[in-house]
Formats: sequence, C-alpha cells, structure tokens
Amino acid sequence: MGQGRVRLAVSLAEALGVLDGLEVVEPDPADDELVRLVHEDDYIEAVRRQEPDPRFGIGTSDNPVTPGMHEAAAQVCTATVQACRSVWSGESRVAANISGGLHHAMPALTSGFCVYNDVAVGIRWLREQGVRRIAYLDLDAHHGDGVQEIFYDDPGVLTISLHESPATLFPGTGWPTETGSIVAPGSAVNVALPAGTGDAGWRRAFEAVVPEVLRAYQPEILISQHGCDAHRTDPLTDLQLSVDGMAAAYARVRELAEETTDGRWVVVGGGGYSPLHGVARAWTHLLGVVAGRPVPASTPIPEDWREPYGDAAPATMGDGADGSFVPLADGVDPESAVDHAILATRRAVFPELGLDPEPY
Repeated sequence: MGQGRVRLAVSLAEALGVLDGLEVVEPDPADDELVRLVHEDDYIEAVRRQEPDPRFGIGTSDNPVTPGMHEAAAQVCTATVQACRSVWSGESRVAANISGGLHHAMPALTSGFCVYNDVAVGIRWLREQGVRRIAYLDLDAHHGDGVQEIFYDDPGVLTISLHESPATLFPGTGWPTETGSIVAPGSAVNVALPAGTGDAGWRRAFEAVVPEVLRAYQPEILISQHGCDAHRTDPLTDLQLSVDGMAAAYARVRELAEETTDGRWVVVGGGGYSPLHGVARAWTHLLGVVAGRPVPASTPIPEDWREPYGDAAPATMGDGADGSFVPLADGVDPESAVDHAILATRRAVFPELGLDPEPY
C-alpha cells in the first residue's frame, strides 16, 4: 500500500505536536531472513524479479509490479519485527509501525495491496523467541485473512478480526464459523458486521466480544492492526465509523493491553483510502494514544497543514460524533443485524474458549 498515506499522517501528527511524546526510531536495514520466517523462497524470488507472475498474484490491479517492491515490503517487515523486539525485550512498553499491517499477504501470494505480511512475520519472530500466547486484534474493515490463515493451526496465536461482512466485501472470508483448526480450536474469532454499521453498532460489537476473549486467552503481548478504512468517507468499504469513534476504539485497545498483557502492545497500521478525512486524522489519533497523549476531537487542524488541500481538508480532528453505544448486556434487539452478527460470533467461538455465549 502507498506510503504517501503514512507520510500524510506523520505530517499531521508532527503539526499537532503528537510526535513530541514519542521516540522516533530509524528502522533497521531490511532483512530477507525475517521475510523467510513466513514467505516461501520461490515467492520472494518472484517478487524480486518485478515481473507479472499469476502464480503468485503479482501484476494484478490490486498488486501491480512496482520498482523496489521487494525492498520496500521487506523493510516494513523488519520495522514490525523491530517494534515487537522493543516491546518483548522490555525496552519499550508500546511500539508502533503505522506503515505495517499488511494483513492480506499469504506465504506465496500477494493480495489486497499486500506483498509481504509484516504482522505474520512479527508474530512468527515472537513465537521463535518463546512467546507462548500472542493476541492479534485486527480493526481493519477487511478481514485479516492472511494472518488468520498463517496461524490457523497454532493455539499460541489468537486472531480476532472485526470487519465488514464477507458477503459484501473483499476478501470474502472471516465468517463467525471460522474459529481455528482442529488442533487450535478457538484460536480465530471473527465478527462480521453488516454494511452500514456505524459507531454505536461497531463499539457494541467490540465490547460484546473482544474484552471477554482477551481475558480468557491471557496473552503475553497484544499486536493490533488499525486499518482506518472503516471510516465513513472511505471509498472502498461500507462501514460508517466516525474518526471520533475510531479514536475511542484506540483508547479502549490500550486499556485492554494494560489489563491483559501488562501493557505490552505493538501497533501497526493497515488499510485506509480516504487520505485526509480518514487516514491522516485516524492515525494521528492512534499515535496520540500510543504516546499517552490522546488528541481531543475538537482540536483544530493547523491552517498551514490544511492549506495545500484547500476545502478538501477537514477543519478539526473530529466528525462531531458522540461515540455513545448501548452494551449488548442491556438487552438483545432481535431486529438488529448487528446483534445477530455478535451472537453468531459468540455462539460459534465462545464455548471453545470456555466462555458463556449468552450475554445475560
């Protein structure tokens, strides 16, 4: 995925002083041995050749051949491993690589703008360091299919994904019944939300599933993917979140990391195709939460940052949404498609985790 989005978000974070609360570290040099933790040699060589190859999905409209594609994708993997190493070693409690989160790539297949799966590489590296229980939480509008597929047989990796229903959105996976293989039951949790879900429904679903699952699993480290394509202005998806609701979700993820992993939290980016209203603001909010200095939604965006974009640029860091929601425990609405999605997830996977699927 284009790194111009990352530069845009970083420039806004700088303009608002968010990066003043963070240590910004240069990434280590790209390391092919790290890429090989997940990806097959033949595939890596095909990416290096920079030629269309349908065997590996290279050269499609979603995954075009671009100069330096191997080096760029390998660098993202190295940066995510660097973040994992920093947190697991105790050097940092929280580390972020917002250029990462390329969750669709498979061991021998490019997919959904993703060449190498940096998240899977980071998780595999942690497993090789002896980490026994890793939780991966994916908040992208698209299902985190690559990460789920790679660790579907590994009970030491829990994947949780909240996404638009595969009935209406790529990649067509992430049904509630996908709960892990026979050797890793309950290791995959999928909440497939109906198109049109907004803040209230999304947060209701999050709270009805994620906290209980994380508490039951007791991870040693949490890795969260923060694709921001669930924003209401994103052209590729049909969810309707506000940037206010997304910022509230980021803060909640940090709270859960503090509660369940003693604060060991690795943050990556992901999708997002509304650069000004979605990506720049969402990831600036995310970096503010990482820094422990959340950005109020009412914060004006500096004029010198907005000037190049004219009227297309948002004026503040919020959409004017209040972010409120009603917990599922207050009662199930039998007419609500969101509640049907929540119950489908709970009933499919909660028993495998030793949890009561009924929210009463």
